[in-house]
Amino acid sequence: MRLHILTTLAFAAMLPLASRPLAAQTKWKEIGKTSSNNPVFVDPSSIKTKDSITTARIQVKFVTPVETPKGKWMLSRHVAMFNCARHTIANKSTYYYGDAAATRVMESSIPKIPGFGPTIDGSMTQVAFDYVCKAKKK
Repeated sequence: MRLHILTTLAFAAMLPLASRPLAAQTKWKEIGKTSSNNPVFVDPSSIKTKDSITTARIQVKFVTPVETPKGKWMLSRHVAMFNCARHTIANKSTYYYGDAAATRVMESSIPKIPGFGPTIDGSMTQVAFDYVCKAKKK
């Protein structure tokens, strides 16, 4: 009987940790703003380099929610690959959320073959590229 109670208590104590989404555990660092004044964040623990390609998780909070036929986007998260030497970026995944807590996915996309291309001045990709590639040089 004691073992059953202890097991139940141990399981109950672990539930809040286990039920928290990964995003809640992520420490996002603000790295700049887009030309639309939307803050751009990076997950510093996600920045990894392999074969001259740096990968990082990026987040953008929309100051003004983006109206779409499916509803409002309040936040977006991306996994991006940066080729700092060639000044190009590729998208591995994109998720748009209908709430600031990133719990309600409104739309997502994962390209089968990510293609590298240039960044766009004032965009989230430019802000992220400048931060990730500058950090690599240090």
